Amino acid sequence: MSKINRFVLPLAGFALLVVLLAVGLKQAPEKGIIISPLVGKPAPGFELPDLLQPGNKVASSQYQGQWYLVNVWGSWCVACRVEHEALLQIKAQSRVPIIGIDWNDADDAGLEWLSKLGNPYTRVASDSEGRTAIAYGVTAAPESFLINPDGVIVKKQTGVMTPESWQRDFLPLVAGAAR
Repeated sequence: MSKINRFVLPLAGFALLVVLLAVGLKQAPEKGIIISPLVGKPAPGFELPDLLQPGNKVASSQYQGQWYLVNVWGSWCVACRVEHEALLQIKAQSRVPIIGIDWNDADDAGLEWLSKLGNPYTRVASDSEGRTAIAYGVTAAPESFLINPDGVIVKKQTGVMTPESWQRDFLPLVAGAAR
């Protein structure tokens, strides 16, 4: 084998592999989507301190038998501020209760946030130690989980919930079940 072939053949093989991978990534229907292993499984139960009513608890069992949305947020989260207006719009539609879980946050900071920006939540739980967020597999706020009346997670949104993603990805699940 000549010296040229010894370098050209591996280089051509590498170039062909790069092209095949690029075409595959470009045509992948779900590129950029991280599918949660919890979708289709029972939502982790929780009982956390109520941020707005000290001494009370917010428990997932209070929503058994109905649709609800769990939204994990924090006052320290820039993307949560971007998402906040969309959550206020979703609350105004009165389709599902929204349970806010204030994650790894000081209670005073969470209360100040809600006082300034408005409260899109039916109830707000304080997860200052982050255990519930860990049980839900949260990697970064904001994250939202749609839970059906059987207590099963049917949809997860990693990142900012928008009015468009609510209308396109979440609301049809709730509306379709009502038929």
